[in-house]
Amino acid sequence: MKTKLLLTVMAVMMTVAGWAQENNEKTEVVNTTSGPVQGIVQEGTNAFLGIPYARVERCMPPLPVKSWKEVRQCDHWGPQAMQQTNRPMSEDEMSEQCCVLNVWSNNVPPTPRPGLSLRPAEPKPVMVWLHGGGFDSGTPAWDPGMWLAKKDVVVVSVTHRLNILGFLDLSTCGEKYKHSGNVGMLDVVQALQWVRSNIHRFGGDPNNVTIFGESGGGGKVGSLLCMPPAKGLFHKAIIMSGTILNVNTKAMTEELGEAVLKELGISKDEVDKIKDVPYKDLYAAGQRAMAASIGTRRPGTPMMWGFGPTPDGEDMVQQPFQPGFPDFSDNIPILIGTTFNELQRQRYSQPMTMQQAREELQRTFGDETDAYIEAFKKAYPQKAQDQKRLPQDLLSIDWLFRPKTLITADAIGGKRKADTYMYMFTVNDVSHNNEFKGSAHGAELKYCFDVLHHYEDQLAGKCITENQEWANYMSAVWAKFAHDGNPNLGEERYPEDWRPKWQPYTAENGELLELGGTRPTIHHNHDRQLAEIIDRHCFKQLDEFRKNERMKK
Repeated sequence: MKTKLLLTVMAVMMTVAGWAQENNEKTEVVNTTSGPVQGIVQEGTNAFLGIPYARVERCMPPLPVKSWKEVRQCDHWGPQAMQQTNRPMSEDEMSEQCCVLNVWSNNVPPTPRPGLSLRPAEPKPVMVWLHGGGFDSGTPAWDPGMWLAKKDVVVVSVTHRLNILGFLDLSTCGEKYKHSGNVGMLDVVQALQWVRSNIHRFGGDPNNVTIFGESGGGGKVGSLLCMPPAKGLFHKAIIMSGTILNVNTKAMTEELGEAVLKELGISKDEVDKIKDVPYKDLYAAGQRAMAASIGTRRPGTPMMWGFGPTPDGEDMVQQPFQPGFPDFSDNIPILIGTTFNELQRQRYSQPMTMQQAREELQRTFGDETDAYIEAFKKAYPQKAQDQKRLPQDLLSIDWLFRPKTLITADAIGGKRKADTYMYMFTVNDVSHNNEFKGSAHGAELKYCFDVLHHYEDQLAGKCITENQEWANYMSAVWAKFAHDGNPNLGEERYPEDWRPKWQPYTAENGELLELGGTRPTIHHNHDRQLAEIIDRHCFKQLDEFRKNERMKK
């Protein structure tokens, strides 16, 4: 699965690189607080790629970027964060100096010229994208924003430090390293400060900023909601498939930091030597240290720990989704949701009988297997009618994100100053060789960014044609939420049956918008019983962890 994902990512990145190389049309020059930049036009949208927003020293909070005087050509992606890759990369492609961001805007003010009278353009809402990858890997190049920017918004995406470079807690070594466990997220805060100071120069409104992210990016959005340094830098939040719980405690990350030093043979008195350790050696030491101390996380584990944000009481006051967020984020409208299949191993390519599905389900749900099947049929009556696919659906539905997303929504919906909206994405993909792919983890991103046409080498032509309306719709809904915190579209955009009245979520109404089928559909607590059964049986490792943590207190 990991190899397949890497090949897919490489294909997408090669396509993205092609856009920059094929288009020589330049944008207006924009004067940022650090210096002038000039981008390129990507598919009709002004794109400024690889703008530096900070410089870094290992294990230290981000520093102000050094200014420049000459026009900087921002016509290609900047370096991605250091991470494990399946091929060697140059320093231009991957670097510790990775704090760059990208801006897409169709609202860039023209350069003032003698004798030309200019009216300032109305600033547009800003959407700041945080990529996935579980705090360990990833790049914003996966999801370019040129088509989303056509929805009357300005789009920004951010590269920041990841894995051991972003989240190595060395705070037990003294005051100098007190912030080291969260520098990856402090990079994002610095990027948001750049947005506040500069985005008006690109036609964006610094007083109307929405942060949004998927998977690990959704976790980053949740983390920012728990960070006092980020307060006031954003005004709305979209959390997409991001509720795998980060169970890092300060004690755990301190223990891990000391284990890393032990693996490297560095004493606390000599901790500054860690800056000279080659990245590959440092990463490897981090993996050994996890195994020797707090334990190594397996892919698919229903919680995360290790090199990720830590609640230190200053940069971050708590972990997100446990079950909600601090009071200082109560005024932030939240849109939160999942996909139908997420990371569950799909069975759609395997013919299967109900008896075979039942036997497999019993390994997980035991005496509640029949209850699980009946709860699924109740939650998804249309899917239950497809007797051929029903056994496959029963094993392929998400068991990881939806239950915890529901718990978080129950904790915050109707209990904060701002509204909460919930969605579920169920649009089905079909590959170019006509293999049914369902609604997998991350599958919604090409719809959210309205770049379905970029996937002609992966999806069937019929799938792209038939689903394009969903890409138009989802990107419009996300942009509408960025405008005013209300995702309901106006009458001028869609016919009435594509404009169901979507009310804010509460635990009582269980209101959810399903993006899938023949049109958007509102549900009310449709799968609560199913989610509760899944939660009882699929999170035993998390339950055991919490039990042990309570016993320590």
